Amino acid sequence: MNKTIAAIAICIAPLISLAQSATPQTNLIANRPFGKIDIADLELKQCDFEKDANAEILFDVANVGYDSNFELTMERHKRVKIFNINGKDNANIRIEFYGGNRLEYITGLEAETINLVDGKPEITKLDKKLLYTENIDKMRTAYVFSMPNVKPGSVIEYKWHSNSLNNFPDWDFQDKIPTRYSELQTYIPDFMFFNLKGNITLPLSKYATKSEGRSTGTGTNAITYSLETITRGISNVPSLPDEPYMTSNADNAQSIVYQLTGVRPTGSYRPTYSDTWAKVGGILADDEDFGAQLKRKLLNEAEIIAKAKAFKTDDEKIRYLFNEVKNNMKWNGIDRWYTNDGTVKAWEKKTGNSAEINLILFHLLKQAGVKAYPMVVSTRDHGKVAPYFTYLYQFNRAVVYIPVTGGKPYLLDATNKYNMYNEMPDNLLNSSGFYIDKEKEIYDIVMLENADPVRQVVMLSGELKADGKLNGSAEISSFSYNRINTISRYKTDGEKKYTDYLCQNDNNLKITGLKMENMEADSLPLKQSINFTLDLPSTDENYIYFVPNLFSSLKTNPFLSEERRTNIDFGYRKSYTIIGNYKLPANYKVDALPKNVTMNMPDGSIQFRRVMAAENGTLVIRYQIDQKSNVYYKDIYPEVHEFYKKMYEMLNEQIVLKKS
Repeated sequence: MNKTIAAIAICIAPLISLAQSATPQTNLIANRPFGKIDIADLELKQCDFEKDANAEILFDVANVGYDSNFELTMERHKRVKIFNINGKDNANIRIEFYGGNRLEYITGLEAETINLVDGKPEITKLDKKLLYTENIDKMRTAYVFSMPNVKPGSVIEYKWHSNSLNNFPDWDFQDKIPTRYSELQTYIPDFMFFNLKGNITLPLSKYATKSEGRSTGTGTNAITYSLETITRGISNVPSLPDEPYMTSNADNAQSIVYQLTGVRPTGSYRPTYSDTWAKVGGILADDEDFGAQLKRKLLNEAEIIAKAKAFKTDDEKIRYLFNEVKNNMKWNGIDRWYTNDGTVKAWEKKTGNSAEINLILFHLLKQAGVKAYPMVVSTRDHGKVAPYFTYLYQFNRAVVYIPVTGGKPYLLDATNKYNMYNEMPDNLLNSSGFYIDKEKEIYDIVMLENADPVRQVVMLSGELKADGKLNGSAEISSFSYNRINTISRYKTDGEKKYTDYLCQNDNNLKITGLKMENMEADSLPLKQSINFTLDLPSTDENYIYFVPNLFSSLKTNPFLSEERRTNIDFGYRKSYTIIGNYKLPANYKVDALPKNVTMNMPDGSIQFRRVMAAENGTLVIRYQIDQKSNVYYKDIYPEVHEFYKKMYEMLNEQIVLKKS
């Protein structure tokens, strides 16, 4: 990690040596003075453009750029209105930065709460003794604090100044709550070159550019350059709430990301930093917290490696070593592409971050003769990797990549106790991974996806009684990710809580027996055998009302909202099958049997089928859902919404039995 930072420093060092003593930068946010507020904002009862918001960012403004000493600085000022008690969580503040080795440091932090008392602003300042410094790891630090005297109607504000070697901050114009105004102003010398990744679809309410001639140094060391200033502002930015099957905020928020790729201070030579994946790969390979860890010998590794080599096939070696690391190492919950304590120390402590655990696994595989590669990836909650944007900080986890000629590659992540060696983790799908072959200097970006549909099969049988009771059994077969997720839930929650989950808050459904099979057999589907009773409360002396959709996890439609702000990303294709066989009570017949239906999305990407038949005192039902696409863009959400509405109505449609 330090060598990665050093690579940037090499580019900038000549400039710092030429720079004159720093001169104060113009305060670009002075028109929003700290502590001075309009009474109208204190009296504000709701957000003008999002009436049901619990809080609103009144403004979030920053100016970021290089001062006359060519040091990267930022001034930021944020003000938030709290409308009700549900908005008070926005008064818990966390500011993260690269505090390790003082690569970045914060000064001038001020915070205060403003309340309207007797028609006048009353200010309560943050007691600095209540400011907590959290050392996340050796590189990252956070300032954490809660604003004082916060109540419905309060306005909170805080500001700070940061200096950094070159951590050009990402800027989000959008947040979980609505934003009245967000502005970023940047000032960058024209000899510094950046790649930009922007996700801005809302109209800019402010856009301005300015170019100023500057010079530094004297004599033959003099540099003349232009300081390019760009201001971007967006007004009335809607909130970005969590939506079912959305990916990260980073994928969806209105935002802009800067990446330094090169510096040309004098002449025509332009040293570059990471403008190609090959250069990023070289940085990773040489980094002391990544590439330098790959060959470090682990305590007592010889015995484990010998056992692995005794297996005849690579598949057996991979399975053995994956389970050894997964079962013996404990993930500390921290995701990084770089190590913190290093693989040797993490192995001795039997705990580490994601990079340490998986680079240990890579080392053991390599020593056992398996052709494996270290890879950096981005988890679903961190954001998708943009292959065109050669930026190392898109990644937040290291894993192990093993390509297979003519077959599915292995992607090994031993941080999760329930991951399988032969199943690509679902929280890495539909993004890209970047692997390195340090020996051959091969560095490549790879799309991570699973094209196979993931199956769930529910087989139901039972006997309906005239008194409105159903005694039955169910057999659930869960494949792939359904298998992993079910085992994880069962072992994490325990059997009692898990059976409550199976009942889906239906107090009339009771599980009288549960048996789990194949929990330790990676190659087989998980099988759950369930005995149950179900009371049918709407039953009377003449009618029995019955919904046969049981134990399917398909009771509640996830897409109830009429509008959608983000794409739907299921992660993988899905296939559900529900088959039921029910014996009817004597002297009862089906009075109302739902029709057989086949329904398709307009593009054919989802198909729903329902087949029902009643014959010789037996009711047979079958539901089949085949989802053939992973991702559905928000542009077609009205079609998805309508399809799911109809499908869930049919899944939960009653069957009516009438006494003869």
